[in-house]
Amino acid sequence: MEWVCPICNGMASYIVKCSDCGNQMDARGAIEDYFDNYSPYLDKSITQRIDGVEGHRCVHLFYCPNCSDDKRIPVNQIWM
Repeated sequence: MEWVCPICNGMASYIVKCSDCGNQMDARGAIEDYFDNYSPYLDKSITQRIDGVEGHRCVHLFYCPNCSDDKRIPVNQIWM
């Protein structure tokens, strides 16, 4: 068993409204995938150490296509 992110593993989706314009934001994936060109290919146990969030959480990026605002939202991982 291991800790997994329900969004990264397709078990859940989040609907986030933009706090500036009220538009629905687009999910852009885990923030750790944006650190450098090779981040998406590294083991999660490596990249999750540098995302700045404590515990079993995965930070996801949401982007508003209407006003270009973005949010980083920590998602609780589940034990599976």
